[in-house]
Amino acid sequence: MLPMSRVSLGALLALLSVSSFAHAEDAPIPPPEDAAKRLEGIWAGEVINGPEVQGELTVFKEGDAWRANIAGFEGTGRLEKNALTLSLPGGQGTFRGAPIADGKLVRGHWVQPRVVAGGVQYATPVELRAVRKGVWRGTVTPWVDRLTLYLVVHARPDGSLGAYLRDPEKGFGRQFAFNVSMTGSAVTLVDPRGPTTLEGALDERSGRLTVPILFLGPVHFTKRERNQAVGLYSRTPAPGPYVYRQPIAEQDGWATASLADVGMDLAPIAALVQRILDTEPGPTPGPLIQGLLISRKGKLVVEEYFQGFDKERLHDLRSASKTLAPVLVGTAMEQGAKLSPQTPVYSLFPTYKSAAPMDPRKSQLTLEHLMTMTSGLDCDDNDEDSPGNENHLQEQEMDWYTYTLDLPLGRAPGGTEAVYCSAGINLVGGMVRNATGTWLPEHFERTVAAPLQFRRYAMNLMPEGEAYLGGGLYARPRDALKLGQLYLAGGVWNGRRVVSNRWVERSVARHSVMSPDRTYGYAWWRHEVRVGERVYAEYEAGGNGGQYVMVIPELELTVMFTGGNYGQFNLWKTFREELLPRYILAAVRP
Repeated sequence: MLPMSRVSLGALLALLSVSSFAHAEDAPIPPPEDAAKRLEGIWAGEVINGPEVQGELTVFKEGDAWRANIAGFEGTGRLEKNALTLSLPGGQGTFRGAPIADGKLVRGHWVQPRVVAGGVQYATPVELRAVRKGVWRGTVTPWVDRLTLYLVVHARPDGSLGAYLRDPEKGFGRQFAFNVSMTGSAVTLVDPRGPTTLEGALDERSGRLTVPILFLGPVHFTKRERNQAVGLYSRTPAPGPYVYRQPIAEQDGWATASLADVGMDLAPIAALVQRILDTEPGPTPGPLIQGLLISRKGKLVVEEYFQGFDKERLHDLRSASKTLAPVLVGTAMEQGAKLSPQTPVYSLFPTYKSAAPMDPRKSQLTLEHLMTMTSGLDCDDNDEDSPGNENHLQEQEMDWYTYTLDLPLGRAPGGTEAVYCSAGINLVGGMVRNATGTWLPEHFERTVAAPLQFRRYAMNLMPEGEAYLGGGLYARPRDALKLGQLYLAGGVWNGRRVVSNRWVERSVARHSVMSPDRTYGYAWWRHEVRVGERVYAEYEAGGNGGQYVMVIPELELTVMFTGGNYGQFNLWKTFREELLPRYILAAVRP
């Protein structure tokens, strides 16, 4: 996530989870019986903050002038060195791209305005096709700034009312569990852990409960039945017993097969999916799995979605997308960029001027140190007092690359002890950009997304307009799983080489140690997974909430989980520690 009014959403949620004072309302107050009947049940509200501009984009070339038309807006732009930029007035959006294929296509990205929840700009791919000479058309599908909230009000045994807030998109609601009271039409929600109290009102004539919720403003909730609460439950309506179906092949590069075709037993997989389907929401947080995909021997054999997600809905990969930074290094090297793991970091920022006398040890800092999180920079995402902590980085108004380069060294670069540092992985992107001379979304599209046949994605940007590689790419799960398959296949996707086999081997090798049982490659986590007497080597891209792309080379297996357990590591780590060995690996026949 990126800053929202100079405070990141993650930092805000962390603040809200800390109790700063005790409430007099800690003891539940039983409401009148009629109030309980009116309030009890599932309330759903949706906050949509745009973006306003989307749909058909038409680009015109008239002499040396360029202009664009979309959603009733008109903008102008310029073409310089084959780079086309078209901007709408009022910051409503910008197209960045280039004509290709003798002018028959214009490919690029749409950069939308900052979203409300997180303050992020996103770049999404756009392809424009010539409809006549000097006119191109395509569709802009920006990332939708949407948040669905469920407020579930329930009666306790003592007659008092409790409530919990849930949302399938961001994990915002996990922070809250309330005591509920009602006086007339006024509804009060008090988190007994503090410091949050919400004051709302029930309009019985319209059946609408309106509650102002922090930065979201007034949220209008209406009652839903169980079979209408898409996203609150694993499936809507209630699904009954699970029936396995082979995934459907599409024009996205995946071949599909049945479990039996690739030597996997159905029973353990069916038991896992049934377990997910049987998960009920409640005031106590539990595992929230939103997607499960499995491929074996290069074929997609399981594709299941839950909690309102489907194959086309983009999912936030969080820190699992950190792994893309070294992938982009590999694709840059494959295409001839002067870049290697031993490249000194500061040599690729020639215009950088240190804010203080330069620590001579910084000359030892290399690209490999950044990718293995052994930079020695005072940058620790698990320490709020560290100046390089991601929340501090994302509060900066200055260039984030410069801020990171300015960080003091806590120790000399190198060694095997890794310290988790998003700022360092993000700086890898700056090195790729400077080595290739290419805007990172363009480099990603050309060398990763297009070869891997990504259909859609949304790449989050820093305030300066460059891609943030510390996490937060939105992608279709089917596309994200391809990253694991690419590395399992030695850098090849459907017969096309994307990165070298040598780079794959070097990337997933052990380079540093995060903890006694967790080692690290080039932004790949490395583990050993035990199934009975067997121990399998596994490497993964992993992200907050339960975003996993897992690879088990010995079994020719790639697995993807997407989840909604944000900030709940003890829950989402069970996806690998329990669910992977107990159900998925157990299904693989020798």
